[in-house]
Amino acid sequence: MIAMERESEMFKAFGEPIRLRLAALLAVHGEQCVCVLAEALDEPDFKISRHLRVMRAAGVVEARREGTWMHYRLVPPRHALEWCLQECFRKCFGDHETFGADSARLAKASCQPPRARNHRAL
Repeated sequence: MIAMERESEMFKAFGEPIRLRLAALLAVHGEQCVCVLAEALDEPDFKISRHLRVMRAAGVVEARREGTWMHYRLVPPRHALEWCLQECFRKCFGDHETFGADSARLAKASCQPPRARNHRAL
């Protein structure tokens, strides 16, 4: 692999506003299903699913299926750069106007996916 190629792909995955918003929500609120994320960002499910596929292909999110529901979360940090970015998402976007609105919509999401009782952490 070319030097810094993996890191470059990771930054590309976050280089689009919707994907950056998704990353911040997942960092702060943990695993969420597509429908909840779609409500939080006020975007259609198919659009959120497409962005999450890009993020999954870049290795920055993991998916878990529960029936017809797909749940996504950020991957556990594998190295210092991923850890730093996830910490930045948690700490640096807290008072951003867009993130605040996204978080408020997430808290009020009417989509109610089932929650696994004892699923292992991804």
